Amino acid sequence: MPKIPPYTLEFKREAVKLLRSGDRSVPQLARDLGVSQGSLRAWAAQLDVDEGKAEGLSSALREELKRLRRENRVLAEELDFRTFEGVRGGCRCRGGGVVGCGGVTGLVG
Repeated sequence: MPKIPPYTLEFKREAVKLLRSGDRSVPQLARDLGVSQGSLRAWAAQLDVDEGKAEGLSSALREELKRLRRENRVLAEELDFRTFEGVRGGCRCRGGGVVGCGGVTGLVG
């Protein structure tokens, strides 16, 4: 099943603006927009954080954290691969940094 792309920031802000106008309840507005009530409430809460009206991680910090976690996962996978190659094929690093080869002090696999 194809993944539905996320709603744009502009759409979310407009939805929150409509919510805060008070013309419709959360359930009614969510139904009219075709989104869940939880999403609508979460967008309102996140907008408050982004505007400095509430405590929490801003959208920019959330994106940076997401990017850094992805980068960390890739680096960990690369390290695992290099460690496996060093153990499987014998170490050829000549002190270049394969974990467990003795080439790097303090990194023992």
